[in-house]
Amino acid sequence: MSASPDDPARYNSFLADLLGVMAYGELSAFERLSSDARYSPTLHDRAVLGRMAVVEFQHYELVRSRLEAMGLDTEAAMLPFQPSVDHFHERTRPADWYESLMKAYVIDTVSADVYRAVARYVDAGTRELIEQIQSAETSTAVLRDRLKAALADDPRLASRLALWARRLLGEALTQAQRVGIEHALLGGLSGLDDDAAKDMASGLAAELAANHARRMAGLGLAA
Repeated sequence: MSASPDDPARYNSFLADLLGVMAYGELSAFERLSSDARYSPTLHDRAVLGRMAVVEFQHYELVRSRLEAMGLDTEAAMLPFQPSVDHFHERTRPADWYESLMKAYVIDTVSADVYRAVARYVDAGTRELIEQIQSAETSTAVLRDRLKAALADDPRLASRLALWARRLLGEALTQAQRVGIEHALLGGLSGLDDDAAKDMASGLAAELAANHARRMAGLGLAA
């Protein structure tokens, strides 16, 4: 798929929205992990989550730099997405440390899937930025391993965390659809008309669900 936009104004508007939602997503992840770290059961876990929070803020800084290089105000780019992202996090407040871990894992992996899918259709510079942010698998691996350890220590967590993960996926898909519709995000992708954007959104939802099911199976949980 060509990454040269046929409609530069429409593509630039899409790009501002994409980077805006990415920036606020990374900033929110930093805040969430920083807060969760305080409730860690061990100092080691606190340090691990604190380190992950720092990485998320570094990602935010990368997106902010790109926005500023485009002559865009970062706060202005993020503001349209603040209500929906904040609402999502309000609706998915974890009940304890283990639910916090699962939420971080699900959101981290689903977000990565979405941005990798979008990266197939964007210009080279934006694709490089997305790849740079999503290239580090360290945080994902840490969360996965910590969840596996928790489930091994207490198998009774399995049913509760499986249900929680299922709810998180449903909320994440609803959130992605809401943002996409409100801001017509996919319609601004290079080479995609409105019908193609709708087809991509439908295919992406199925891909996200399948990837989630595979990851849950890797944890020994039912999707």
